[in-house]
Amino acid sequence: MIRVFLLDDHEVVRRGLADLLTSSGDIEVVGESGSAQEAARRIPALRPDVAILDARLPDGNGIDVCRDVRAVDSSIKGLILTSYEDDEALFAAIMAGASGYVLKQIRGTDLVDAVHRVAAGQSLLDPAITTRVLERIRSGVEQPSELKSLTEQERRILEHVAEGLTNREIAGKMFLAEKTVKNYVSSVLAKLGLERRTQAAVLATRLLGHHH
Repeated sequence: MIRVFLLDDHEVVRRGLADLLTSSGDIEVVGESGSAQEAARRIPALRPDVAILDARLPDGNGIDVCRDVRAVDSSIKGLILTSYEDDEALFAAIMAGASGYVLKQIRGTDLVDAVHRVAAGQSLLDPAITTRVLERIRSGVEQPSELKSLTEQERRILEHVAEGLTNREIAGKMFLAEKTVKNYVSSVLAKLGLERRTQAAVLATRLLGHHH
């Protein structure tokens, strides 16, 4: 059985999702919540295989929840549910280590399929977009001045963050102490003028060259 947690502030939506998922026969909904704060607390304890997280909530957002949960237990896969598609949200989802990003308009069978694929360790993030984001970070083509201020090491850290790795995973890859990675991430965010990883979404807007 695939264990799933649902986070959405609309009870009707949660009930619909729960019915849809359980009717597939091999998915079990182990918990649900309408609050970001509560979900961030309960998900690691319940250890679902997949957490379906609404991007926008009255007290926070599913992207922050995804990052917080994966910092505690990176075996939990995050699937961000959003009502519209935009590069910023997508970039923020990549930064938070989400495995996928689905629109609320998705067909029921597609959502069940998405849960199966994410539980099996696949990523649903469009590789073309992920690649584009990483390319921008790497190539330094028309780089925002903020990026030029990063050292080689900091840029590699930013790439790993963009690939959705947790600090612990980055530490393993780069043979650094987790605390060192944490300091690097703070330094990168400070140089880029960001407070939290989520705000890397703001950076992405510049990296991807979108001018809203």
